[in-house]
Amino acid sequence: MSTLSISSGFIDHLGIELLSAEGGESELRLSLASQHLNSWEVMHGGVTMAMLDVALSTACRSVAPEGAGVVTIEMKTSFMQPGTGEMRAFGRLLHRSTTMAYCEGEVRDANGKLVAKAMGTFKYLRRLAVGRTVREQRRPDDPRGD
Repeated sequence: MSTLSISSGFIDHLGIELLSAEGGESELRLSLASQHLNSWEVMHGGVTMAMLDVALSTACRSVAPEGAGVVTIEMKTSFMQPGTGEMRAFGRLLHRSTTMAYCEGEVRDANGKLVAKAMGTFKYLRRLAVGRTVREQRRPDDPRGD
């Protein structure tokens, strides 16, 4: 298993757990609780899409250069059937260039039934220090000034 982390306030709040991420593939797990459900008491579409976004982006990040992250450019999701119980999300890198990655993924229930399928495009970026602005990133000797 890789040393990738998916920790963020939102992902931690949802309780999404990274099981594996390496070689352009990832697997996540989420045990559904009341806060993950919609008014029909099945997995909320937003939770489904969050799992897919994390699965796809983590698959991309598993082959990224050191210090690089990804941002979602677009993602299309098709919902097949309601999700209940323990959910698994799988991501797979289809193609990668130096700046872009194209992935597919799916969410399945504990019985292996397909809940949702997604395809997405992600952009590789270097991580910037939190709170830095473009102006602060310039070198002091930059002739463009302020």
